[in-house]
Amino acid sequence: MSFLSETLARVKPSPTIAVTTKAAELRAAGKDVIGLGAGEPDFDTPQNIKDAAVAAIAAGKTKYTAPDGIPELKQAICAKFKRDNGLDYAPAQVSVGTGGKQILYNALMATLNPGDEVVIPAPYWVSYPDMVLLAGGEPVIAEATAENAYKLTPEALEAAITPKTKWLIFNSPSNPSGAAYSRAELKGLTDVLMRHPHVWVMSDDMYEHLVYDDFDFCTPAEVEPALYDRTLTVNGVSKAYAMTGWRIGYAAGPKELIGAMRKIQSQSTSNPCSISQWAAVEALNGTQDFIPVNNETFKRRRDLVVAMLNDCDGITCPTPEGAFYVYPSIAACIGKTSGAGTVIENDETFATALLEETGVAVVFGAAFGTSPCFRVSYATSDEALTEACGRIKAFCAALS
Repeated sequence: MSFLSETLARVKPSPTIAVTTKAAELRAAGKDVIGLGAGEPDFDTPQNIKDAAVAAIAAGKTKYTAPDGIPELKQAICAKFKRDNGLDYAPAQVSVGTGGKQILYNALMATLNPGDEVVIPAPYWVSYPDMVLLAGGEPVIAEATAENAYKLTPEALEAAITPKTKWLIFNSPSNPSGAAYSRAELKGLTDVLMRHPHVWVMSDDMYEHLVYDDFDFCTPAEVEPALYDRTLTVNGVSKAYAMTGWRIGYAAGPKELIGAMRKIQSQSTSNPCSISQWAAVEALNGTQDFIPVNNETFKRRRDLVVAMLNDCDGITCPTPEGAFYVYPSIAACIGKTSGAGTVIENDETFATALLEETGVAVVFGAAFGTSPCFRVSYATSDEALTEACGRIKAFCAALS
């Protein structure tokens, strides 16, 4: 009998972290590697936020805090939801965790019983299904096809819901596809949810501020106020504020759910880093002027990558509305052989051959539940993206 928990057999390590680690190992071995796998901005954290952290340290704000966040940060989060989303929350309805991942995990641990189902649109962020499995639930994958721009249709959502469904996990803009739902598209989904009052909504809005071409972001409880009492709206400072390493995520929702999440956090990690919390106060309350400036850079990179990938033999790359990823299809490459003799059986062999033969690291689509595709993060320099896409083009041209 294994000493380890049987639960671990249900889950796998994060493929995105595995790709980043593999790229780092090859780079350390002297290989010329361009990593397009990391899901974090390459911008530095804005100076005003760093200054707030330094001030917090100087002021001795280095002690334990309340398990799920300081009052000042909860107030800032309430103000953010009101300002950006038209949603009214009290501090008792807010939870602050060590990144958005902990918030999602706490909510699932607090609510799932064996046999409970969670609807997850695919392509999905790699951690969603495994977090559901760790919490004892069953992920139900609802396919969002390339023909529908990787967006879940009301019909697909309706078909996925059963009497056992407890949650829908909703992510817009999406990791990995960058697809974002318009108000009308989201209303189609919330209309379905209104017909199923036993289904709650976990809305992962982490990429809210990273949208392009005048896209109008909206969130489920904003589009359908009647869902307010069964929606957990999740966000964080990692992406828009270039604060991935600071590890602050947050959510607002019904007081009973937030209380249950607090109980779990109090017995697992307790409070998030006190210094990071004070930095997050400044992030939410301080100037937001750098966000549109950064977004112009991201938009330029998006357009560069989409154009260059669509110029590659066998690759079709949609133009996403948000985040900093593209999710091209390589359906026309399957069955071909690379210049080094590797048969491209699926998107995993494509990504492996691409890394080994050209030094470009991407994440294969099967990790996100939709194949044959791969994910590119364009949160890196124009020069690196141009060079990487040139290598991808040469790799595809050599397929036979």
